Amino acid sequence: MPLRTEWDTPPSDYAILVPAGWFQLHLDPDERDRGIAALADRQFEGIDNAPVLKERLMRDLQKQAKAAHREGGVELYISLLTVEGLPLASSLLVSLLPDGWPGCATAHDLAHRLTETGRPAEVRRLDTAGDAVRTEKTEAADPERQMGNTLATTTVTYHVPVPASGQWLTLTFSTPMEGLAAQMVELFDTVAGTLHWE
Repeated sequence: MPLRTEWDTPPSDYAILVPAGWFQLHLDPDERDRGIAALADRQFEGIDNAPVLKERLMRDLQKQAKAAHREGGVELYISLLTVEGLPLASSLLVSLLPDGWPGCATAHDLAHRLTETGRPAEVRRLDTAGDAVRTEKTEAADPERQMGNTLATTTVTYHVPVPASGQWLTLTFSTPMEGLAAQMVELFDTVAGTLHWE
C-alpha cells in the first residue's frame, strides 16, 4: 500500500478498524433512518414497556445525525460495549471536509494554525495514512446537546489530509466516561492508527 505522499490521484475510499460492539451508522439520508431504527431495536430488544424512551432515542439520534451530515459527516460509530453492565459510552464521527482547511496543505500547516488560535495541536504519524493533526479537549457536560449526559466529555480529533487532494478526513472521538477517560483516549488513538486509504 502506498504511503500518503506517494499517491498520484486521490484514494477511492478509506477504511478504519473499530472494536467489535461499535454500531456503524451511515449518515447519508437514504440510509440514516434505517440504521437509527436498527440501533433502537437492538438497544430496546426485549423491553416492551419503554416506547417513549425508544422514540426519544431515535429522535435525538436523527437530530444529531442530520446535523453531522450537514457538516460533512459520512458515518457515525456508537459504542454498545458494556463491562459488568456498565456501558462504555463513546462514539466516532467520520467527516469529509471537501474544501479542506484553506491555506493548510499539510498536517504541519494545520497544527501551526490551530496552535496559533489557542487550540493545542500536535502532528502524529499514522502508519498507513500519513501525518495527521491531533487535538484533545475536555468539556463540561451539556445535557441538552448530549442526550441528557451530565458528565464532562473528552474529545479527541484527528484531521488527516486526503492524499493527492485538498480534502481532509476528520475522525472525532468522544466519551463522557470521566473516570475512564485516559483509557478511552488510548483506545481512540489505537483506532485512529488503523486508518488507511484504499
